[in-house]
Amino acid sequence: MKLTDLDIIVTAPPAPGWGGRYWILVKLQTDTSITGWGECYASSVGPDAMQAVIRDVFERYFEGENPENIERLFRRTYSSGFTQRSDLTVMGAFSGLEIACWDILGKDRDRPVYALLGGLMNERLRAYTYLYPLDHHNISNFWTSPEMAAESALTMVEKGYTAVKFDPAGPYTMRGGHMPAMSDISMSVAFCAAIRETVGNKADLLFGTHGQFTTAGAIRLGQALEPYSPLWYEEPTPPDNIEDMARVAKNVRIPVATGERLTTKSEFATVLRTGAAEILQPALGRAGGIWEMKKVAAMAECYNAQIAPHLYAGPVEWAANIHLAASIPNLLMIETIETKFHDALISSSIKVENGFVIPPTAPGLGIEVNETLARKHKFDGAGLHLQMQDAPCDYVNGNAFAGGAPLKS
Repeated sequence: MKLTDLDIIVTAPPAPGWGGRYWILVKLQTDTSITGWGECYASSVGPDAMQAVIRDVFERYFEGENPENIERLFRRTYSSGFTQRSDLTVMGAFSGLEIACWDILGKDRDRPVYALLGGLMNERLRAYTYLYPLDHHNISNFWTSPEMAAESALTMVEKGYTAVKFDPAGPYTMRGGHMPAMSDISMSVAFCAAIRETVGNKADLLFGTHGQFTTAGAIRLGQALEPYSPLWYEEPTPPDNIEDMARVAKNVRIPVATGERLTTKSEFATVLRTGAAEILQPALGRAGGIWEMKKVAAMAECYNAQIAPHLYAGPVEWAANIHLAASIPNLLMIETIETKFHDALISSSIKVENGFVIPPTAPGLGIEVNETLARKHKFDGAGLHLQMQDAPCDYVNGNAFAGGAPLKS
């Protein structure tokens, strides 16, 4: 069996764009007429440039190769251009192609992907969700309203979720880590207080920050949140300085989580060695794919750390997360995004049921991609999947981070 053809679809979820401005889906074909689907998570270049990178990686290393040779494909790509370093863009391209290879292998053997990764470890996967506005909420006001967040949290708990994530301490700025404004700290405390009061002990609170604070600022904010016992404090400092994140972990009594912007086992190993985080959040469409993150899960097991696959993308990456999660002993939970478009794009083939995901038994990733729908929603904007603002933290008027993304930007 050999890989013969590649097709790339850049699809845009309808506004307000939960999951980002666009998703890059890859479709591989073999000489045995098997189709495999993968997804390349957000990169630091636009989708046109990213498609060129994906095609280059495919033509250099994947075309004509047996999709069974995952390790060889990884080592070739990882070494591309005499590097052997964690390149975010190249590994993002590799990750989507690698996921598609696993989809092919499962279909070839008539087995779900997790069966090829050591078998089924977890029959039910605990899921969590970000807090999104409810239908009757004003979206603009939602991000600074503890009351609306609490109402959304209660709705999610009533659906069966046992953990909810929120991040009221914005902004996400392209400048270096900043000291949070006192209004940011007060807002964050108010969100935790309102959600905790509303859901009680029925759900864990997951506090996100996306790497925006100085080390001192992250410690200051984290200590203010301790009375509400969040399950994690997500990426409190920029991801390029793991030693400083370890300082936060030592000074805040909330478990630190990180990983959505990391790639390959080498970067995750540094997190584990330094004690920077006890919860790892790989985004499989960027981090190196399923096999590389299976290795990371094994390393984390030796450090008594847990895995919580990250998702701010489309449902193909979600499916990859599910198969990894089903196969590892140190799973904490998986992130989900429930929208009509996410569901329709994989023809309702996997669902969240009462706050849990049941791993699919169908071959490969267990999904049926609606290719017509994906092509119908072609991305024609100019923005990146996610973007940081240029303006600095506002210490006078306060700050807010609005989730989602405009359809065109």
